[in-house]
Amino acid sequence: MSDVIRLISPIDGSVYAERPALDEPAVEKTVSLARSAQPGWAALPVSERVAYCEKALEALKGMNDEVVTELAWQMGRPVRYGGELGGTIERTEYCAKTAAEALADIERTDKPGFKRYVKRVPLGIVMVIAPWNYPFMTAINTIMPALMAGNVVLLKHAAQTLLVGERLARAFEIAGLPKGVFQNIVLTHAGTEKLLGSGAIDHVNFTGSVGGGRAIEKALAGTFATLGLELGGKDPAYVRSDADLDYAVGNLVDGAFFNSGQCCCGIERIYVHESLFDRFVDGFVDLTSQYKLGNPLDEATTLGPMAQARFAAWVREQTQEALRKGARAHIDPSKFPQDKDGTPYLAPQVLTDVNHQMSVMREESFGPVVGIMKVRDDEEALQFMNDSPYGLTASIWTEDVDAAARIGDKVETGTVFMNRCDYLDPALVWTGVKDTGKGAALSEIGFHNLTRPKSFHFRVEH
Repeated sequence: MSDVIRLISPIDGSVYAERPALDEPAVEKTVSLARSAQPGWAALPVSERVAYCEKALEALKGMNDEVVTELAWQMGRPVRYGGELGGTIERTEYCAKTAAEALADIERTDKPGFKRYVKRVPLGIVMVIAPWNYPFMTAINTIMPALMAGNVVLLKHAAQTLLVGERLARAFEIAGLPKGVFQNIVLTHAGTEKLLGSGAIDHVNFTGSVGGGRAIEKALAGTFATLGLELGGKDPAYVRSDADLDYAVGNLVDGAFFNSGQCCCGIERIYVHESLFDRFVDGFVDLTSQYKLGNPLDEATTLGPMAQARFAAWVREQTQEALRKGARAHIDPSKFPQDKDGTPYLAPQVLTDVNHQMSVMREESFGPVVGIMKVRDDEEALQFMNDSPYGLTASIWTEDVDAAARIGDKVETGTVFMNRCDYLDPALVWTGVKDTGKGAALSEIGFHNLTRPKSFHFRVEH
């Protein structure tokens, strides 16, 4: 009898969807179909593969109204913010525009009598293990360039966003994608580990927890599959003395609490120059207090529930630990009547008098809480920013571009922002350091990580 994967809605705790997990014969059939489809797909010109992906994007656009409501039910994002169509369009269109150049042969013409070039060859079967927090955009980061590069794709989506994989499969079906080139699969953790260890997969991209990344790396051991990991984060912001205060406050509140803080590159800790500290905290608390926590299906709601009650419990635990150690909470949870222990509904919280002995300043929260610390200068801010096991993004708020570049060179992170945060630029590589993972997505480097180089060295005169 097949295992069943259930999607429990954070709105009311009901079972919103359930699907049977593939058994072993079904997995083998899926892999066989993908392997058979790959050579023919790779043989198509890049322009034709791109055209299929563009048609799938058009199909997704037509589903957007339904997707917005589905996402609210699946992971709690308020409907007022729409789906993820904007980012999905931006990333797909950039991939489409740059695929031919990124995948072009690299010719070497400096040796008479020889024809020499390096070709980008698809890896084969790419498996995308996608997360629930930005279920379309994070998956698209790999799916679109992988397909454009000539790979076939298996998508295993998080149980919390079970229906997203079906939406993507339907979009590619509408686009007329050849059978087997893209397949959405439903698997248990054990089934996933068995597939990874089988040697049938050529590349895996995983976005999720550090523990999940270690489990995947262990499952793949000895298969020699390539691997891209985007794992935990504890992204810092530094507000320098010359920052535009109101602009920094507005953007950092949004960067900390959008999507209930469940963003890979959301702001989790803020360091503010002592000359601006009091005014920054006052403005930050005032703006945070204006959030409306509630049912994400309500257009007035600006802060929905976290995806699961256990995620909210972790943030509550971090907050309570900080308070026991002397932190000060600036938001009264009683002003948010929906906030109740044991539920995924959690009010935003702003903490000061925090330090790096507190979990909330060092371990990933992935929820609506942020700690704010006063710093004397750039050097002290840099010391705190780098005092973390993670390194995805960091943002610097200043009017001095040279200072931002100087500080950015020393920050241990994959991306450095100035005067913005919580954004993926499809023209720039998306990567991390330390426990945040390895590999890269987006830009031409993303294409290169989804292909292998193959050299051709021909003597044409002898």
